[in-house]
Amino acid sequence: MSQYDYDLFTIGGGSGGVRASRFAAQYGARVAIAESKDLGGTCVNVGCIPKKLMSYSAHFHEDFVDAAGFGWTVGDSRFDWAALIASKDKEIARLNGIYRKILDGARVDIIEGYATIEDAHTVSVNGKRYTAAHILVATGGRPSVPAIPGKELGIVSDDFFHLDALPGRTVVLGGGYIAVELASILNGLGSEVTLVYRGKHLLRGMDSELGVFLAEEMRKKGMSILFENNIEAIEAGGAGSRVKHVRLSDGKTLDADCVLFATGRHANTAGLGLDRAGVTLTDKGAVKVDGNFTSSVQSIHAIGDVIDRIALTPVALAEGMVVAARLFHNGERSLSYDNIPTAVFSHPNVGTVGLSEEDARKKFADVRLFKSEFKALKHTLSGNAERTFMKLVVDAQSDRVLGVHMVGADAGEIIQGFAVALQCGATKAQFDATIGIHPTSAEEFVTMRTPAA
Repeated sequence: MSQYDYDLFTIGGGSGGVRASRFAAQYGARVAIAESKDLGGTCVNVGCIPKKLMSYSAHFHEDFVDAAGFGWTVGDSRFDWAALIASKDKEIARLNGIYRKILDGARVDIIEGYATIEDAHTVSVNGKRYTAAHILVATGGRPSVPAIPGKELGIVSDDFFHLDALPGRTVVLGGGYIAVELASILNGLGSEVTLVYRGKHLLRGMDSELGVFLAEEMRKKGMSILFENNIEAIEAGGAGSRVKHVRLSDGKTLDADCVLFATGRHANTAGLGLDRAGVTLTDKGAVKVDGNFTSSVQSIHAIGDVIDRIALTPVALAEGMVVAARLFHNGERSLSYDNIPTAVFSHPNVGTVGLSEEDARKKFADVRLFKSEFKALKHTLSGNAERTFMKLVVDAQSDRVLGVHMVGADAGEIIQGFAVALQCGATKAQFDATIGIHPTSAEEFVTMRTPAA
């Protein structure tokens, strides 16, 4: 490989690209990584991390109210958007620095600039050409914007984290995890939020009962949700006005200070020069790869959101380690997309792992369901109307648990543990034989005995 400048050249300094580069370097490869923005990618800068920090902030107003039921008298409180954004930015900058230290420590060359592919072994950054035995595309995704009149008056999730003020009234378009998370944050911080979604229930692709239950809980918290509806057009409110007139498909018009598009994301492949190298893309513009994450060009590989499989940071990390091991360390790592857990940091949270009821019924002849809905112990005194929902999907023939689903506080923390059980092939009998931790919400997953009708 000495004929090239590097053994591996990674385009994209997000979670997957950094992990692959770091491991490849530790395996002895000569590695460079190019990034035109801040290290850490979507997750660190405009995704998982700032989103959850802001979600914590949005929960406090409920905590202040809930405290009264436990004997606390809480004084006047007010929220400062600028202070939250400043604190968030400080933490993100710290994480950017950690990513840089990780790469420096692994002796990965960091090249700042926008990289494009010239051919199967050549990358250009800031006018300088670099050659590599292998090129890894890890450029992630970017928010999609619907083609509607006045779309330029709206913002996308990337913009949300840099708003100069909390909008008084917000219309959020979408019903997926980004939509419900950002709508929950805005609602919790005091914005008047209307969620507009063309579907019949939230969180398409997950177990349908999760989306139905979540919508009920979000409405309890004061949010307006309009299903089977869409935005037809957005019009400016006039000279000097920040108000937008949002015309809906049902004929109604809403006035909003902010219109947020949360209508999905697409692979960030435009302008990379993949066509010059002969790399095949899917009909959605993602890099088409095989089971080893290799594109139609043997020296060019891709991982993460840019391949449009499962857009989760831990998945991109795992894919990056597989590529690094395969290319430079005897390829002993593998990755299965089965039983990947995920959480939605809406208010309340959603956690899920395994098959939804709908998918299970397509694959198994006899499916048993176990469900529980209850008020968490905390809210028996708080007076909060929030309820928790739990569901197990079980193959009746083998007794194996196929899916574990939850809407409620700390759902992500709870589901992570059950993901291990599913990965080990746990049966319902083994769930039943497990002693619960009392009193917790999590224990309900091991005490459900009666199948749902």
